[in-house]
Order: sequence, then C-alpha cells, then structure tokens
Amino acid sequence: MDQRLHNWINWILYDELMEGKINAPKHLLGIHDYGEGQVITCFKPHSSGVSVKTPTGKTLIPMEKVGDDGFYGIYFPKKKIKGNKYRFVTDYYDGTSVETADCYSFDGQITDYDAYLFAEGKNYDIYEKMGAHPITIDGVKGTYFAVWAPDARRVSVVGDFNMWDGALNPMQIHPASGIYELFIPDVHPGAVYKFQILTRFGDILYKADPYGNQDQVRPDNANIVADLSYNWKDAAWIENRKKQDRVSRIKQPMSIYECHLGSWKKKIEDSDFGFYNYRELAEMLGDYIQEMGYTHIELMGIAEYPFDGSWGYQVTNYYAPTSRYGSPADFMYFVDEMHRRGIGVILDWVPAHFPRDAHGLGRFDGMPLYENADPRKGEHPDWGTYIFDYGRNEVVNFLTSNALFWVEKYHIDGLRVDAVASMLYLDYGKRDGEWVANKDGGKENLEAIALLQNINSVMEERNPGAYLIAEESTAWPGVTAPADMKGLGFLFKWNMGWMNDFLEYMKLDPYFRKFNHNRLTFSLSYTYSENYILVISHDEVVHLKCSMLNKMSGLEFDKFANLRTAYGFMCGHPGKKLLFMGQEFAQLREWSEARSLDWYLLDDPMHKGMQDFVKDLNHIYTQYDALYFNDNDVMGFEWTKVDDAESGIVAFVRRGSTAKDQLFFVCNFVPVERKSYRLGVPCLTSYKELISSDDPKYGGLGRNSKKAVKAEAVPCDRMKNSIVIDVPPLSVTVLKYDFKETPSGKKGSKN
Repeated sequence: MDQRLHNWINWILYDELMEGKINAPKHLLGIHDYGEGQVITCFKPHSSGVSVKTPTGKTLIPMEKVGDDGFYGIYFPKKKIKGNKYRFVTDYYDGTSVETADCYSFDGQITDYDAYLFAEGKNYDIYEKMGAHPITIDGVKGTYFAVWAPDARRVSVVGDFNMWDGALNPMQIHPASGIYELFIPDVHPGAVYKFQILTRFGDILYKADPYGNQDQVRPDNANIVADLSYNWKDAAWIENRKKQDRVSRIKQPMSIYECHLGSWKKKIEDSDFGFYNYRELAEMLGDYIQEMGYTHIELMGIAEYPFDGSWGYQVTNYYAPTSRYGSPADFMYFVDEMHRRGIGVILDWVPAHFPRDAHGLGRFDGMPLYENADPRKGEHPDWGTYIFDYGRNEVVNFLTSNALFWVEKYHIDGLRVDAVASMLYLDYGKRDGEWVANKDGGKENLEAIALLQNINSVMEERNPGAYLIAEESTAWPGVTAPADMKGLGFLFKWNMGWMNDFLEYMKLDPYFRKFNHNRLTFSLSYTYSENYILVISHDEVVHLKCSMLNKMSGLEFDKFANLRTAYGFMCGHPGKKLLFMGQEFAQLREWSEARSLDWYLLDDPMHKGMQDFVKDLNHIYTQYDALYFNDNDVMGFEWTKVDDAESGIVAFVRRGSTAKDQLFFVCNFVPVERKSYRLGVPCLTSYKELISSDDPKYGGLGRNSKKAVKAEAVPCDRMKNSIVIDVPPLSVTVLKYDFKETPSGKKGSKN
C-alpha cells in the first residue's frame, strides 16, 4: 500500500465503516487534500476492482485495494482533480462494470443556518431540504436525502438502487443538529427507498422517510423518490385568495362536501385496489360538486396511511398524498381542477397523534423522538397511539412546516385540524395518574396551545387567504379569536354542540320534541361566540349510529320529510355548512370505507327528490347572501317565533348585506298541518315562497303556499305585522322579501 495513503486513513473511522457504525463517512470517503496531493477513497463491497475516471474521461487509474472488504484508495502527488470532477468505474466478479459519480465528493445542502432555525422550530421551509429531492449538483443528476435522527448511531439510505444494503450509502451527520444527509448520483424519481437506522442499542430499523413525498401502495410501505414540479394553472385563484383577510373570508359562502375519495365511487366493487385515480376523480367530483352547488370539498385522510379502516387518521407519512389514488402530480391535478371549477379544497390534517406502525414515526431512531418519552405525555391510552412532543422544537417545526407544505406545494385552501380538544387538554381521555399537570398545575397543554397559535399566525402571514378549521368539541374560549388576541387563531370551528343537540332533537318522535325544544334553540345563545361551521360529518353515520335517514323517526315518508326539514333548518341557521357524502341523497346504509356510496338509490324518486332539495338549498345559499354574510353579526338572524314548543313551529329571519332579498324561514317539526296559520313578520311587504320541502318534486305532497302573501298590520309573535300561510307538516318553507320601513318611519319589528 502507498505509505502516504496508509498515513492518511483514519483507521478508527475505517473500523467503524467496516462495522457499519460510521456516522461521518465523508471524513473517510471521497476526495481529500493531503499535503501537496490528494487522496480519493471509496467503499465498494463485493467488487473485484475500482478505477478513477479522470475529468477528461479518457484515463482510468486503478485504485489500491485496502483489506478484503471492498475499501479502495489512491494518492495523487499533485492536486489535479477539482471537487467532484471524477467518477468511479467499479468492476464486479460477474464481469459487469458500473460507472458513477462519488456521492461523498458533493457538499451537503443543510447549512448551519438551516440547522439553527430547525433547532429553534422556525425553519418553515425545511421540507425543501428534508426528505428526498431530485436535484442536479455541479451538472450531476441524482437525489439528495436528509433525515433527522439525533439518537441514531448510523443512518444509511437503502433502496432498489443499492440492493437495500445499508453498508453502501451511510449518511453524513451534520454537526450538532442530528440531521443526516447525502446526495446520491443517478438516483432518479421512481426509485424506492427507506432509511436504515442503527440504534444506540445495536438494533437495525427500517424507517419510512418522515418528509417523504410519495409512498408505495399498501401493504408495501417504502418511499418513492418524487418530483414535485407541476405546471399550475390556478394563478388567478391563488391571487384572489390572497385578497381574502379574516373579515372578508367569514363573510363568504361555504357549503362543504365532505368526501372520502376511496368510497365516493369505486371502479371495482369488493376490491382492495378498485380505486379511481385522482385525475378521474377530479373530473367526476368536479362535475358533481358544481351541479350540486357546493363551494368546497373537504377530503378525509389524504396524508399517507397504512390501514384503510383508519380513514386516513392514522398517518405514517405526513408529506405524502396517499398513493391509493395516484401520484403527487395526480393529486396536484385534482386540486388544480377543483380551482379551475371555482371549488375550494380543504384537507383533514392530524397533528394530534400518530400510530405505532414499525415503519412510521414511533421510536424513529430507537428512542422517543417525535413523541414525548414520558408515556403520560406521549401516549393516548384509549387510542393506542403516540402524542407528538409539542415541547420539542424540531417536532414543532415538523408540524408547522407540514401545514405550510400542503398549502404552498399543493395549493390547498384550508386545513381541518382533527381532534383539537385532545391537543388542548393534558388529561384528554386519561384517568388520574395517566397525565401530568403543566408548570402551573393545570390541565391545559401549554406547548400545544403555543403550536396552534404559531401555525395559525404563520399561515396567515405567509399564505393570506388560506385558513385552518378546528374540530374542537369543548367550550374552550377563543378558538377562532386571532392569536395576537390570545385566541388559538383558527378561522373557523366545527359546531359540535349544535350537531349533537340538533341530531338528538331530530331523532325524537315528534310528540316528545316539545319537551326538548331547547335542543333546537340553545345553539343561538352562543352562535356568535366563534366563527362556526355547522357539520353533519362522517362520524355521525358510522359505528351503529345509523345513516341520517334512519336517524329520523316515523315510517319511510315521514323519515324523508323529517330529513328535508332538518336540512332546511340547517341551511337557515347561522354558520357555514358541511354535509358528508351520501347524506345529500339520503343514503340508507351506514357509510363504509370498503364500498361505494349506494348511487343506485337515485333511481328511487324519494332519494332523487332529497338530492334535488339539497342541490336547490345549496344554490339558494350561494345566491342569497342573507344566508352567510352576517353569520357572525346579531343583525343577521332574528327569531320571530321561538317559544311555542307545543306547536312544533319555529320561524326566523335571515338578513344579508342589503335590505333586499331577506329570507323568512318557517319550520314545522311535527306531522301536523297548520292551515291558514298566522305568523309574525318583520315588515309590511309581500312574501314570496322561495322553496318548500313539501314540494312534490322533492317528495312532498304540495301543501305549501304557491303565491306571494301580503303582510297585514296585525300583531303576532311580538311582531307588529303578520302573514297567514298554510304550513305543511314536517316541513321547512323559505319566503323571500325586501325589507321596507313602516309608514311611520319605524321598522316593522321589535328588535
């Protein structure tokens, strides 16, 4: 062996390399200046010889074999090779020869500033460095890999490009950050990979990339190198979105179609892989949502997950849209197409917990990393999942960057944050002894609160018009108050209280509803405390809770009438709207992720009538700003008849941005027709029926008023004026009018 080569080799690192324990391979491998000359070394196990190909490409210089395990080196007396301008030609015993650039000759991409910001939890663009990124460095194409694993002894990239051999591509640790990185030439999009981690205890783990952008289709769970470049065509949509501040956004209509892509429609029933592609779904769903009049689609469970039955709420890869329905480019097309059609896209996002799957985030580098080490803080006993360590800056960075990633890389308009209550309370779902109080002795999770406030603030600053929605089921104050006013900073909150009360009310036999009238009306006592979305979500039609239709009392005809009334009341109640797929046509069976919705039901006139009713409600909702403009202003809603529980009738007014096109709702929750029924109204004007759930085209019997009704100066329901109409049983009737002052100059209602 050349003595100069022998003198240069760090034999401690050499032993670590041979033992598979090296975490700084660039200190041993690659090209290095040594005195007046240069040393080049490489590790090519199972080879018969390696040569260096000079920058001109004309000269092959054989390298010396050091030992018998595949280590090679060469000393050049003069520095004649610059940087990475050389290649290895590796010969194998079977006669094959492979030429490649030297992965250990390329500079790292993680700067000291990157590492500093990451450690502070503020490197919001970290997803541009972490993960696997196809790039070109110094004219060489390949993939740059980076992963955070501070407690690992060694991390290697393994994949179909290196025979899944962890000895071939050990990664270089960045000083003091715990980030490992490596650029591997000639690895291109489509390559399959994982990280092989040697733990401090000597165990070998194979982990999926936490920042990976594409996964194999389950049950396989490795990552796929993905190119996230895409020619977006929604520039006008994004520019218009940027103009929407908090105030203007809450004054816009939102009628949301909650959808599980895999079971909306299946290409092949009774098949685990009979899914439509994102691109096919974009066309089919786009057509349907436009026809139905929805303004937004909310997608359940898009971030990659291993088990279909989790519906996407047990996430293993937070930066990868599930491959069940196609590639990242396919999903980008889906979002782009929705925007082309004027449809906003909301994703369900799950920062509250993650599953224990061996290839996922749990015990990622052999130690608790993304989860808190204390099981009282780091585990959900009821769910069997891990809780993110919200007090660790790098984990905070992971989650904050992930929220931004979906908005900035995939142009998502909003994120619905799942299980917020479980994040806010340290004792959520736990018994005494299973949780630890905060520093003040309370049960509030101060770190999670700070995380949510920061995500909302950063989102608003970096992506004006994008927003977060909280699924929060408690009375936590200020969920939708701005973070700089000590709120959590969400733009909207799901109104779980209204949903629970209203559904319990609608399940009752109409006779018993008069004893539970407060379930119908109580929500108006707090409706202005937050920016609410009224939801009837997937959670309400699973696990033996019955479909929406089968929640209703009575025989079939009454069930349909009840459900139409429920949807009509929901349309009129202040707050944005969300219905889960299938509810719009009265799906009979509970929802299952394993099968398509029962579209054949639309052959039945009653189900088709329900679909038409919801469609017309949606179009009325977006056409008349009385139904959304003042959702958060007391002037937008007024009860006119509310305290006559015995009659089962309530009536109310919705007001918009002008005195014109105001709406008067009359809801009858009992199966008793009220002919020539007098109701107090806001002013002396004509009231024209806009829609009635008893219309025959919706499945009713046509007992509604067909002609405009002129108000009379007859006091009723504490109002100075009134009208007389026929009120069908189990129905909602919506009347349109233009507000007019009374002749005396005073308003025609007592406010």
